Amino acid sequence: MHRPSPSRRGRRPASVGLLAALACTLAAGGAAAHPHVFVTAKEQVLFGPDGKVTGVRADWTFDDMYSSFVTQGLGTPGQLLTREELAPLAKTNVENLAEWGYFTRVKLGSQTLAFGEPVDYWIDESPDKLVTLHYTLPLKVPVSAVPAVNVQVYDPTYFVDFKMAERDPVALVSAPAGCSFSVIKPRPLDASDNQKLTEAFFANMSPGTDFGIKLASKVMVACP
Repeated sequence: MHRPSPSRRGRRPASVGLLAALACTLAAGGAAAHPHVFVTAKEQVLFGPDGKVTGVRADWTFDDMYSSFVTQGLGTPGQLLTREELAPLAKTNVENLAEWGYFTRVKLGSQTLAFGEPVDYWIDESPDKLVTLHYTLPLKVPVSAVPAVNVQVYDPTYFVDFKMAERDPVALVSAPAGCSFSVIKPRPLDASDNQKLTEAFFANMSPGTDFGIKLASKVMVACP
């Protein structure tokens, strides 16, 4: 799901099938600007018995082009792929996403929280032939959502465009009474930023540049 940045050339892409999906995008004449992969995201914020946030569960649905290419040659033609058939793809995706921090940031105030190893991961295919990656990211140290925990899902280089689902984008699982969430959508890009969305701009992006945060929604979870 990710193209290595200029400072990371030669390192393995973060998802099997990415190069095929990218090749199709370029061949179709879509190379004029980022992004190249589109994801509709739903996030579940998980709570433990003590009322602390223990992690997040991601449900990411990929666009039709990406879905088509990562499943090419798998299963029986005309039949939906099973979880078992997609298990190697799920394993590869989750393992390689670690290099990129799972495109997920969870913060308590100004502190960015660390994740443990992902668990409970799988991929399924829907009747409309879109694939969805499901996985859980446990926090290494659970935290209280007081005053608030913030969750953002985005690619800093904007190769992958993450958008929160319009319907039920967030769920609080086993949250204490009185906890709530809000989704703050990003401001539209100004004219200057829109003009930057070319391959040349991203190819020459300085290491550490965080362009994707400009287009990232923020989920705020607060408990009394």
